[in-house]
Amino acid sequence: MANHLAGETSPYLLQHAHNPVDWRPWGEEALAKARSEEKPILLSIGYAACHWCHVMERESFEDEATAAQMNEQFVCIKVDREERPDLDAIYMQATQAMTGQGGWPMTVFLTPQGEPFFAGTYFPPEDRHGMPSFRRVLAGVADAWQNRRENVARTTASMRDLYAASTERTRVSGALDEELLTRAVATLRAQFEPRFGGFGGAPKFPPTMVLDFALRQWARTGDPEVLHMVQHTFQRMARGGIYDQVGGGFSRYSVDAYWLVPHFEKMLYDNALLVRLGAALWQATRDAEVRRVTEETLGWLAREMTSPEGGFYSSLDADSEGHEGRYYVWDSGELDTLLGEDARLLKIFWGVTAEGNFEGRNILFVPHDAEAVATAQGVTTHELRTAVERAQRILYEARERRVRPGLDDKILAGWNGLMLRGVAEAARAFGDADLRAMAVRNGEFLFRELVRDNRVFRSYKGGAARIDGFLEDYAAIALGALAVYELTFDRMWLERARRLADEILERFWDDGVQALFDTAADAESLVTRPRDVTDNATPSGASLAIELLLKLGDLFATGRYSERGRYLLETVAEPMARYPTAFGHALGAADLAVRGAIEVAIAGDPMDERFHALAHAVAERYLPSLVLAGGSQDDGLALLEGRIGEQPMAYVCRAYACDAPTSEVSVLAAQLEAIVAPTTASAPTSPR
Repeated sequence: MANHLAGETSPYLLQHAHNPVDWRPWGEEALAKARSEEKPILLSIGYAACHWCHVMERESFEDEATAAQMNEQFVCIKVDREERPDLDAIYMQATQAMTGQGGWPMTVFLTPQGEPFFAGTYFPPEDRHGMPSFRRVLAGVADAWQNRRENVARTTASMRDLYAASTERTRVSGALDEELLTRAVATLRAQFEPRFGGFGGAPKFPPTMVLDFALRQWARTGDPEVLHMVQHTFQRMARGGIYDQVGGGFSRYSVDAYWLVPHFEKMLYDNALLVRLGAALWQATRDAEVRRVTEETLGWLAREMTSPEGGFYSSLDADSEGHEGRYYVWDSGELDTLLGEDARLLKIFWGVTAEGNFEGRNILFVPHDAEAVATAQGVTTHELRTAVERAQRILYEARERRVRPGLDDKILAGWNGLMLRGVAEAARAFGDADLRAMAVRNGEFLFRELVRDNRVFRSYKGGAARIDGFLEDYAAIALGALAVYELTFDRMWLERARRLADEILERFWDDGVQALFDTAADAESLVTRPRDVTDNATPSGASLAIELLLKLGDLFATGRYSERGRYLLETVAEPMARYPTAFGHALGAADLAVRGAIEVAIAGDPMDERFHALAHAVAERYLPSLVLAGGSQDDGLALLEGRIGEQPMAYVCRAYACDAPTSEVSVLAAQLEAIVAPTTASAPTSPR
């Protein structure tokens, strides 16, 4: 018999709809039940692609005896963290404070008023490796609630003190200057892992936002060591098992230090950030491998992650057939059968052995440069690349006959905004008409289905949008719209971005605290109003909003936007300098604030071939903190004001002080090359 999750749309909640646990979705009905029965709440938070969430479900939530104990002693609530990042952030903060760590599934016990008093993550069905069994945890928490309520009260009081910090008035923490950026880069140098790239040891997550900041630093200073950090890390990830060598797209993270064995789920947001980085890195280096990997990832997005309406799905599961990674790994003999005479060459190229590198099977990866493999095997690099592409098609078709990992097909506003920006920037950099069409189609879908009267909704599935949007949703969609404007020069997209920025300041800014909160002023009242300024797996809503405000402030010469963005950066200036890996996206915005935008205006008709040639000259170059305007009407755009003439003209400016206007592509190219420290990096152009 189905429980109370049966009417939900989240694939994660629906996975639990037939558990014997009497799960309820978060809402007033469940909270009122806890209050009326004076029962504690067992809050379980996870997501559809989470491997250990599936494990705990099989071991505990599908077990009749465990479910009976849960139902008797608690009001049980399930939350999809992707739909409710506010609840996830609030209770993750408590979990980390109580245990020193966090993760999913997150298991938190609350008072009927929603205050946390005990927390953990995964619990096994029996005592194991120093962890208590889940049933022992249930019994202990129930006993504390019944017989040691004073201990519960002490814990909830300490949690109230923890949450109070988010409502304290912000203040400037340090200077927003070159020294901040220099200190941040110095810290990154010290933390950089030179052999395999990235920062620190296992497990390794793609440090995409930090790499984006480092690429900006290289473009401003010409420091080759900083560029090496970006190139080397991207290359090692792209050649590792974390990258799907057959179908494209990156997994969530690597369990080891060398990017070989992934945690196999593929998340939209990771790939959105990596697509954007890949497009920028290709602009900077012309590295053919970077472009190929970026385009393969976009191919995966188009084939497997795009809805008929043009929205982008959320994730692919790590598991299939009850095993993590089963869909992605190969037997050596299986490759012999499928690849025929190419098998020997490609098994060397992809590091395949009879013993395997993952539970007796093989995760494909690229252990050696293509040139070295080709030379050793007596073929040309072109012949090797042709064989690889042929094998990719064969293996993809063979893999499609396997049981596919589960697809979380809900469409999230914030994650779609991140990918919209990535697709639009890749379309502009590569001059790709198909990517341009994909970006415009996704943007139209978002503003048709998830933005209504300038109010953003978080989630869309089954023809319905639901859940009021969070700061990250507004800011990510606005930045996505701004990227589509830079791609098309259609003023509609710029106005859409501006309207959402105004909504952010109206609905998320708090004058008393002088900060942006993650939830709107009229959102559901929770135990605290969340406000997270750090960049984690995704950019924080605050850092996205800061970048948006700074870019729009430059475009419209509007102090209200720029001053608010600068102040928000000043409140985290010292933490950014000390802990750059926690502020990757914010540091990119700090580059814009400290060093100023590279401003480019193209005045003229975007349909004119001469306009297109000028726009292409801008698009093929990496320009850090670019603010780009174009069109045949200024309409309040400071960069275009008074500059509309009979023929398209380009203006390259800093702080509105411009070089001589030009209609010549070669002159524009020289101006752009002179405005950044290096020109084009020395980079490998090999196919691998």
